[in-house]
Amino acid sequence: MPLPLLPGNSFNRNVGKEKFHKSQHWGFCNNVMMLVSEEKPGIGGEPLLGQKIKPKCTIYPQGDGSDVPSWVAFDKQVLSFDAYLEEEVPDKSQTNYRIRYYKIYYYPEDDTIQVNEPEVKNSGLPQGTSIRRHRITLPPPDEDQFYTVYHFNVGTEVVFYGRIFKIYDCDTFTRNFLSKLGVKVNPPVQCPEDPYIKIRREILEHVEPLRPYESFDTRKQFLQYHGKVLRFFCLWDDSVSMLGDRRELILHYYLCDDTIEIKELLPDNSGRDPMKMFLRRSKLPKLGKVDQEFYKDCDLSLGVTINVWGRKVLLYDCDEFTKSYYKSKYGIENFTSVSCKPPSPPPKIERKFPPYNGFGSEEDSLRNCIGLKPTPHRKNFKQFMEKDRYGSESNILRFFAKLDTEKYTDLDRIFVISYYLADDTISVFEPIENNSGVTGGMFLKRSRVKKPGQPVFKSELSEYFKAEEFYVGVTVNVNGYLFRLLNADEYTLKYMEQNVDKYPFSDFERSLQKVKQEESRSRELKQVFRAADCKHTKMVDYNTFRDIVMTFTHGNLSEQEFITIARHYRVPEETCPDGDFLLGLAQEKFKKNFFENFDRIIYACGYEDREKKNVLPTKDIKRLCKSFRLPLTDDLLESLLSRFENSEKQIDYKSFFSTLDWRKNPMPELRAQEYLKERCEDVWLGMPSPIPAKNIDYFTFLKDTVGLEEE
Repeated sequence: MPLPLLPGNSFNRNVGKEKFHKSQHWGFCNNVMMLVSEEKPGIGGEPLLGQKIKPKCTIYPQGDGSDVPSWVAFDKQVLSFDAYLEEEVPDKSQTNYRIRYYKIYYYPEDDTIQVNEPEVKNSGLPQGTSIRRHRITLPPPDEDQFYTVYHFNVGTEVVFYGRIFKIYDCDTFTRNFLSKLGVKVNPPVQCPEDPYIKIRREILEHVEPLRPYESFDTRKQFLQYHGKVLRFFCLWDDSVSMLGDRRELILHYYLCDDTIEIKELLPDNSGRDPMKMFLRRSKLPKLGKVDQEFYKDCDLSLGVTINVWGRKVLLYDCDEFTKSYYKSKYGIENFTSVSCKPPSPPPKIERKFPPYNGFGSEEDSLRNCIGLKPTPHRKNFKQFMEKDRYGSESNILRFFAKLDTEKYTDLDRIFVISYYLADDTISVFEPIENNSGVTGGMFLKRSRVKKPGQPVFKSELSEYFKAEEFYVGVTVNVNGYLFRLLNADEYTLKYMEQNVDKYPFSDFERSLQKVKQEESRSRELKQVFRAADCKHTKMVDYNTFRDIVMTFTHGNLSEQEFITIARHYRVPEETCPDGDFLLGLAQEKFKKNFFENFDRIIYACGYEDREKKNVLPTKDIKRLCKSFRLPLTDDLLESLLSRFENSEKQIDYKSFFSTLDWRKNPMPELRAQEYLKERCEDVWLGMPSPIPAKNIDYFTFLKDTVGLEEE
């Protein structure tokens, strides 16, 4: 009965073996049949009993770590050995041999060897790479094997292609590497000196050539100073000549050949043709001498005036390299730049323009006086791009105003004044009221409004109203009509509170500081608020709060400052708009902006949903809505997200965006407000509330102003 095929029960050595070919001595190398090995292994390439196959590469001892190939373990590691070679020199009377020094580099990653010979000055021998990197075979009779790391050691000899290299030293890394492999590294061996170099050095020490007619060799100067340039900042003052002026120049002195080049620095809009060179690179002669001499580095210094072909050029400054050069070579320490300020220009004649004649605009009339070819007035395009309408940002300040007049018929007329930040224009609109006896509509078309009290016919441009001059409580004169600003919409109030540098009356800290100045009457203020709050709700209505604060500050607070304080301490009103109304309002905005990218948003949400749960956090949905530029205001988007948010603050994005898709799930259209006569962009949809807040938290107000503690 055969034993089962289990570990420990089988004696068949062929179990798991895959190669059963018969080995041979012959093979192909470059498509040529040749003898590849004299050692013939057994079946499948396995060695026969008692047979030892010579290794083809270095075999490193096994370690405790992971088994990685040598080209990974020894990547970028090189063993460096210092060696020398004795070379016979026939037919030489001084020496019979030469000593040549080499660097042997051994690469343990692939057992390759490279031999380099360092360059020795005036050796007369071709030097550099002696043997390129490759695997080198051992000398006969072991030419079928290659050098490994175990063949190298200090004090030994290696034979490369018949040349005997004697290793006398190695670097620290190589010594540590061989020690880790278990190789005992011998101490360094003294290297003999090359007799030819020794004889040549002795000859050069005792020979002093004195040759009066020897040509001047400039190669040493070129090799020593190649790429080193002295730079001086110069000035050529040609203002004394007709149509001449001051010219800024840069002088470059090349130390390698004593040549000079000069470049000119042309300012912007100088009217001169841009020339690369004021003086091309060449030797600059000293004119006026009997013998022709050229300028040297010793002739150049700060404050010196040189002659550049008849032009007097002053050197007034230099760069840091030039300073260090003169300090090291000539010992100069003072490098104070020479002042070369131009003379004060003559007084500029003030240009006077004729007064405005009444034809066209003031800007167009002024352009006719500036040039022979009139050009249109250039508007502030940057302001227009920054403050133009973009998405939900209207950049329009709207104020609720009344006429400041004694006429009884005009006392109840209300107006909407719109200030456009894009071009500083103003429009006035009067809402239409039935049976009022007054024709409403556009009171003043959109245009810039001049400030009152300016003469019409004058040479200067008129001053126009700016955005900073409009705030609640101020009275403005618009073309002779006095408008008192009573209130502003929510966007305007927020804009002024965000730009307190332009609207100081909307600065909450500044306004609150005025109330804190009356701290001596704080006890009286507390009693008045407690008397007004009979039910102890810690809040009062807006009108009561206004009467108390205005009386307490004796009118020091302006209307804008008081509204800023009231908005800060207002009690938020609980508003919960209908869900269908919010969806209808959102789809209305999508229709106006032709927004239909809902499928792309759902695809993007699916990409973000790594777990494929069809839900995403609310903050991620909001971020995607912003990235796809949904034409919704922040308040409307927050309301819609809160409608679809679950208890874990996550939203089913497919349901959310499918509901907003006005093509697939349209909602009933919203009924827009109808106007009797005209409709324009100045119409303020929904008149502002006569009060900015319904109730005011006076308790928090008292704690911030007079330090009231909670009972």
